[in-house]
Amino acid sequence: MNGVVHSVNVSEGGGVPKLPIRAANIRYEGMEGDHNRFRAERRGGDLRRAINIFSLERIEQLQDEGHSIEVGSTGENITIEGMDWDTLEVGMILRVGESTIQLSEPCAPCYKIGGSFVDGRFARVDHEQEFGWSRWLASVVEEGMVSTGDMVSILAPGEN
Repeated sequence: MNGVVHSVNVSEGGGVPKLPIRAANIRYEGMEGDHNRFRAERRGGDLRRAINIFSLERIEQLQDEGHSIEVGSTGENITIEGMDWDTLEVGMILRVGESTIQLSEPCAPCYKIGGSFVDGRFARVDHEQEFGWSRWLASVVEEGMVSTGDMVSILAPGEN
């Protein structure tokens, strides 16, 4: 199953929204040009949370429900189009542009993204309550450039 990078998103000052850029380097510590205080300071540099990804189709479905969510408004670094979001699992390895990432965990939502949801109901993207609707956190296996339009593919175990 393949997808495409719809958007690369960063926030130099941290927080949300993350704004789209054409391309960025994915580093072991996170997306170049993006500051994530939670990852960098509060977790002591938790590299399992280096990259945050989300589905364009999920964003569009949430918009259809009346939520004001936009690409980057919930803090994802990479918005992916064309992947079956329900099939993602902890440990999966994805090739994203020139980089390789490994899914660490579904990303628990935070009140800071509440503005993207009707009545602040950010739990709408909570994996425990709404399976298949969460953003995903990932560690970086191989650094590299990612650009809008790049292919995204799930690799077989041991494949890089």
